[in-house]
Amino acid sequence: MSTNSDHGNSAHILVFPYPALGHIIPLLDLTHLFLTRGLTVTVLVTPIHLPLLEPLLSGHPSTSIQPLVLTPPDVQASTTCRPVANARALSELYNPIVQWFRSHPSPPVAIVSDIFLGWTHYLGSDLGVPRIVFWPSGSFAASICNCLWRDLPRVDDPNDENSVLSFPKVPNCPKYPQWQISHLYRYYQAGDPDWELFRSSMMANSESWGAVFNSFTQLERVYMDHVKKYMGHDRVWAVGPLLPADDDVMGPTKRGGSSSVPTQEVISWLDSKGNNSVVYVCFGSGWTVTSQQVVALLDALDRSEVHFILVVKESDLARDASLIPKGFEDRVANRGFIIKGWAPQVAILRHLAVGAFVTHCGWNSVLEGLAAGVVMLTWPLGADQFTNAQLLVDQLGVAVRFCEVGTRTIPDPTELACKLAESVGGCKSQRDRVMELRSAASEAIQGGSSSRDMDELVKNLHGVSKCVV
Repeated sequence: MSTNSDHGNSAHILVFPYPALGHIIPLLDLTHLFLTRGLTVTVLVTPIHLPLLEPLLSGHPSTSIQPLVLTPPDVQASTTCRPVANARALSELYNPIVQWFRSHPSPPVAIVSDIFLGWTHYLGSDLGVPRIVFWPSGSFAASICNCLWRDLPRVDDPNDENSVLSFPKVPNCPKYPQWQISHLYRYYQAGDPDWELFRSSMMANSESWGAVFNSFTQLERVYMDHVKKYMGHDRVWAVGPLLPADDDVMGPTKRGGSSSVPTQEVISWLDSKGNNSVVYVCFGSGWTVTSQQVVALLDALDRSEVHFILVVKESDLARDASLIPKGFEDRVANRGFIIKGWAPQVAILRHLAVGAFVTHCGWNSVLEGLAAGVVMLTWPLGADQFTNAQLLVDQLGVAVRFCEVGTRTIPDPTELACKLAESVGGCKSQRDRVMELRSAASEAIQGGSSSRDMDELVKNLHGVSKCVV
C-alpha cells in the first residue's frame, strides 16, 4: 500500500507505457515504486492492456492511481515494421492527451514515457512539463541505440549480412555483424514519413529532461556514465532491477498476467528436484524461434537427460499444432514440465532447483535471471538481444553462448544437448559471478544505488511541481 497519507499534496505524474508486454511490465513495476514513495500517478493505457493495471489498482487507493484509457486509431501499416506503425498510431493520441491535461483540475507535473514514445518530449514542451524517458533496456543497449539513430552508420556492403558495424564512440568499442543489429534500424527507410517520425521520436529521447533505466550502477556503470555525457546532464537514474518482492502487492505470480498453469503446481514440481538441477527454457513474451529450431531444441532436451521446464507460446501452437511431437511429453514426463502459455517466470527463476536459463536475452529476462542468481544460456533473436548477450558473456561473465544464430539456421541438437548437460553440473566461473551480481542487485534496491537514484528521481519530480519548466 502507498506510504503517503496526504495524497492531495503529492506530485501528480502521467506514466505512458508502450503497449507491448516487455515494455509495459517494467514500467508498471516502476509505477509501483512511484506510488510507494507518495506520488500520484495516472497511467495511460489502451483498452486491451487495462487488465494489467489490476494489481496496482487493487493494491493502492484510487486517490493515488487512476487509469487513463485511450484508443489509438487502427494500425494501417504502410511500413514493413509493425512497431513503427504502432508508434505512428499512438502519436495520434497527442491532441486527446492535451485535452485531458487542460481539463484536469490537477494535471500532471511531468510525463514518464517509454522510449518508443519520444514524441511525448514535444508534447511535454507544449504543455510546459518535463518528459522523462523510460528505457526498458539497459544503458549499454541505449548507448548503441543512440548512436544508430543519431549517426545512421552504414556498412560498406549492405547486401552482406556479415559486414561488421562498429561503435567507436561507445565504451569498449563494440562491433556486430549487420544481421545482429536491431531490425528497427536495419529496415529504416529514409524519407518514409512513418520512419522519419520514428527516428525523430528516438532522437528526442536524448533531448528529454531526464532518463530512467531498469538497471543498476554496478551492472553498467561505464554505460550509465556514457549516457549522462551523451545527454549532457546528470538527470539519469538507474533504479533497477525492477522486480516484485516475494510479498509485494504486485506479486511475482501476478506480474504481467495470469499463469496458464497454477503457479503452485510448477513450484511443487520444482520442490521435488535438487538444487541447480533444472534448466528453464523461455523466449519471452514477444519472440519465437522457428518450428525447425523448436524440433532441434526438443531433440536436445531429450538427449541431454536434464530436468527442464519449457515454455511454449499458445500462438506458436496455434500456428503449428504439431510443434511438440506426439509422444514427446510422455517420454520426458518424469523430468520435463511443459507450460503452454504464460509462465510465472520470476517465481520459477527464484526457485533453488533452477540452475540454468535458456533465454532470448530480452532485458526483463536478463534482470530476472541475474536477480535470481541463475546462469544464462544465450539465444538472442533480435532487437537489443545480441547486445545484451555480449554484455552477459563477454563483459559480465555470467552466461554461456548457447545458440547465437537468431532464427537463420537450425542448430545441432547434439551440441545443444552437451551445453544443456554442462549447464547444471558445471559453469563454475559463471555461477560464481552471477551470484556476485545477484548480491549487488539486491543491495542496489535495498538501500543501495538504485534506492538512492529512485529517491533522487522522486525528489526531482516533487521539485518540478513547484516551478514552471
